[in-house]
Amino acid sequence: MTDSMSWAQSIVLGAVQGLTEFLPVSSSGHLRIVSEVWFGDDAGASFTAVTQLGTEAAVLVYFARDIVRIIAAWFRGLRRPEARDLDYRIGWYVIIATLPIGVLGFLFKDQIRTGARNLWLIATMLIVFSLVIFLAERYGAKKRPIEQLTRRDGLVMGFAQCLALIPGVSRSGATSSAGLFLGLEREAAVRFSFLLAIPAVTASGLFSLPDAFSPSGDGMQASGPQLLVATLVAFVIGFASIAWLLKFVANHSLNWFVAYRIILGLVVIGLLAGGAISAT
Repeated sequence: MTDSMSWAQSIVLGAVQGLTEFLPVSSSGHLRIVSEVWFGDDAGASFTAVTQLGTEAAVLVYFARDIVRIIAAWFRGLRRPEARDLDYRIGWYVIIATLPIGVLGFLFKDQIRTGARNLWLIATMLIVFSLVIFLAERYGAKKRPIEQLTRRDGLVMGFAQCLALIPGVSRSGATSSAGLFLGLEREAAVRFSFLLAIPAVTASGLFSLPDAFSPSGDGMQASGPQLLVATLVAFVIGFASIAWLLKFVANHSLNWFVAYRIILGLVVIGLLAGGAISAT
């Protein structure tokens, strides 16, 4: 029988979603860990996907001018080839780069909701992918501004986004690392990572909305008002997180998050090995 989620749980998990969605630490992994450690249950993949609508709404508001400009440029470029500027190209890059995660997310939706939420896997991914972020920071040239973004960059970052289907990897960590490996400046990689997440995360949240209201055996059941409040909390905290992260990456390495990921992964492994928490 599926347990009902309390108000405290929904607010705490909404805050966790807002804090971690844009940091390269895996929001889905954190929601799974926090719900297990503090509440002894899984918040569920559907709850995770729906509360991500709050953080994606924060992206829409924060980057509203950029998004409106890109959409207008895309439609303008369709009609007038001579008007095809950077914004037009970015519009196409986001569309093309979203296709891989859309296909794989649909094909493996059942595995994402069940086996992929095993805490042994999440802890392992936290540690393993931290090494990818470290290597991207170490060997990425970080010389190309967003004005030099190419179709190849968009495709590579789009395929990298597919790794985020595994909790513990991190959507922003995967796409930003891919951008760094491609030689993009850190801020350019992170900014495009935000734009790239909008279609995929919004579609995932809307697709999971019906499941979040009905018990399906894959996590706690939240009521409609609880989902709404959790999503609003995620929106407010997520908006502040975007502003902070963009300022942070302008002057700091993503390696600050590498140490945190490794420590958290080791702590979770220790709790699992000691029987303090359950992996499933």
